[in-house]
Amino acid sequence: MSALQIAFNDLLSSIKAWRLWSLLGWLEIRQRYARSKLGPFWLTISMGVLVGTLGVVYSSLFGQKLTDYLPMIAIGIVMWSLFSSIVNEGCSAYINSANYIRQVNTPRLIYVLQATWRNTVIFAHNFIIVLAVLLIFGVKSWATLPLFIPALALFLLNAMWIAALVGLMAARFRDLPQIVSALLQVAFYITPILFHGTMLAGKHQWIVRYNPLAYLIDVVREPLVGLVPSAFTWELTIAMAVLGWLAALALTGRYHKRIPYWV
Repeated sequence: MSALQIAFNDLLSSIKAWRLWSLLGWLEIRQRYARSKLGPFWLTISMGVLVGTLGVVYSSLFGQKLTDYLPMIAIGIVMWSLFSSIVNEGCSAYINSANYIRQVNTPRLIYVLQATWRNTVIFAHNFIIVLAVLLIFGVKSWATLPLFIPALALFLLNAMWIAALVGLMAARFRDLPQIVSALLQVAFYITPILFHGTMLAGKHQWIVRYNPLAYLIDVVREPLVGLVPSAFTWELTIAMAVLGWLAALALTGRYHKRIPYWV
């Protein structure tokens, strides 16, 4: 059996075990916020304060209208928080589940799905900020809103294959989580989250043009601000998801039996 077949079967088994990884995700959230009155809403409150503060300050610095800039930055920060959380926690998906992996014969990718589910639940809480901003400043176009659903699916698929890939590599090389965390911090500032891609002109335009994360943010943000993502944005994000998953599955299948020894 080829590496791709092994990993594909593992993925199917992981999806079928949705009750397990969804339960594990719920339990981890409950443990993290045990005896807290607001639970994950504390993250929503802190992110709401962050979005409001950055929106007011940076709209003045960049000379942007608050009515246009605040929705852009709110969506960007909430979506980036989802992406970076999935990737960062994906790095430790196998390491933190070492006891399960060594003692129980479970599919490997179930732990990546667990991290994705857990952060998607937290994202649902944080998305209240986006809804509040859109209600306050108005929806630019109702016609583009349905595009957000397939865009979010593409966004999650891309975040998941990256998490699966770095999780496998981090199980072997324990310094990788710190490297990934540092790279994500750098990526935050060079990806159009606090600024719009058109704000970079001239010789610096390549920072956005050749940044694949910029297209990932655009594909989910533009439908919410009344724009239709370009055909190139859709094509690139779909290609990233397909090729990324093939690479992640190929490596997972190849080193499938070594994971228990690495962790």
